[in-house]
Amino acid sequence: MSKISKKSLIASTIAGVFALAGSNIAAADALTDLQKAEAKIFKASAKSQSKIDSIYEQTQDLLAEYRTTVDEAEVLKGYNDHVQRMVDDQNANIASLQRQIDGIDKIKQGVVPLMYKMIDILEKFVDLDVPMNLENRKERIAGLRDVMADSNITTSEQFRLVLEAYEIEANYGTVFDAYQGELDLGDRTITADFVHMGRVALIAQSLDYKQAWVWNNASRSWDELGEEYTKTITDTIRMARKQLPMDLTKLPVFAAGAQ
Repeated sequence: MSKISKKSLIASTIAGVFALAGSNIAAADALTDLQKAEAKIFKASAKSQSKIDSIYEQTQDLLAEYRTTVDEAEVLKGYNDHVQRMVDDQNANIASLQRQIDGIDKIKQGVVPLMYKMIDILEKFVDLDVPMNLENRKERIAGLRDVMADSNITTSEQFRLVLEAYEIEANYGTVFDAYQGELDLGDRTITADFVHMGRVALIAQSLDYKQAWVWNNASRSWDELGEEYTKTITDTIRMARKQLPMDLTKLPVFAAGAQ
């Protein structure tokens, strides 16, 4: 074996050192690359996790919104069902009202002739009745005929006025009243005070208190009374006008069936 010189050994040693140093540098570069790669992977992983978290949050928000929408849909469906029931009920009412409206013309056809007949009967009744407040009563009947000819007044209002006139006539049978008016004695007409107690008695007295008359419905005329009634009739008129307190009084009254 040949001897290795010192220089060769030194050179060999230096070469080995450089080789080792080169190996260390290469290893350091690989480690750096690995660290960079790991850093990229970590960064990418963190970014992916962030995206995942964001997607999860969005998913939760969408889920909550969906549940809210479902709940609102159920509430809305319940309300819609309620509204539909109300609409159905209103439609039924409309149909009922329409049937009633359709029947109004038929009702009018029966009511209008009835009202004319009622007015005619009322007029005949007034003509045959005790003539208390006769002028006002005849004016009322004439007013009813004007109302029937007025197209601006509804049929229901016309009927109400006719019934009201009947009610007024019925009340005359219970009214104790005094008023002033014209007294037709056949040969002359004078202004007199009248007093009536329902339909039991209708009495007239001259304004000078000297003469008095009682209505005889059988003969449809006024019968003159004697002086014995003058004072009581004057007091009766004053009581009707509330000028005297109510008290018993003596008045001429025709008995039923008397001539």
